[in-house]
Amino acid sequence: MLTIGQLADYAGVTTKAVRHYHERGLLAEPGRDSSGYRRYTAQDAIDLVKIRTLANAGVPLARIKDLLDAGPDALTAAIAEIDRNLRDRIAQLRRTRDQLARLRGGDRLFVSPEVAGHLDGLRELGVSERQIHLERDGWILMQTASPEEASVWIAEKRELMTDPEFRALYLEHDAAYNWSPDDPRLPALADRTRNWFTGHHSRSETRPVHNPTIARLAAQSQPGASSPAWDRLARLMEG
Repeated sequence: MLTIGQLADYAGVTTKAVRHYHERGLLAEPGRDSSGYRRYTAQDAIDLVKIRTLANAGVPLARIKDLLDAGPDALTAAIAEIDRNLRDRIAQLRRTRDQLARLRGGDRLFVSPEVAGHLDGLRELGVSERQIHLERDGWILMQTASPEEASVWIAEKRELMTDPEFRALYLEHDAAYNWSPDDPRLPALADRTRNWFTGHHSRSETRPVHNPTIARLAAQSQPGASSPAWDRLARLMEG
């Protein structure tokens, strides 16, 4: 015969939990012996292990009571259902862990691997985080509004970034964001940029966006996508 402490130790629970199961009617409460102690049997240990196992599986105590009162077939069917639910929860937790791992990896949770690689390349070049965030948000909008064009554009943008002259222009445009709109360097930058595009016909940088939703989304959800200096630079390049 077992004391309540021995029973609790065997099942891996606390004596408080055993008393709680008594109160909930899950575990029969034995009478006291001549010494005034409650004594438990091996069957009590078996029942307590069942209760603990089902509770650890997330089964509510009210349902545990019904399951313990049910016949063997009903209990077997219920255990199979609980097991399926646990497998689904485990799969969801694994997906969540994968997402957390990707979140630790920076932008890879939000964009395609190709775009993430492009953004990593910009960081290696020393591009500002402001510009990288603008690019990231722009690629998210593009992917949402026109995934076919997005895949073409990112391939061509990554190819453009292999051109030393284009990289230099990109970095100078990034720096120009914070210039004064009257900065004397802007006309020269506009000329060099216009001359570069005149000699290079990249579809991704020169063709219009066919889906007007992209431009509308960008205007609505990308604050900071321009600056007074960039606005003047754009006007100079059009002139």
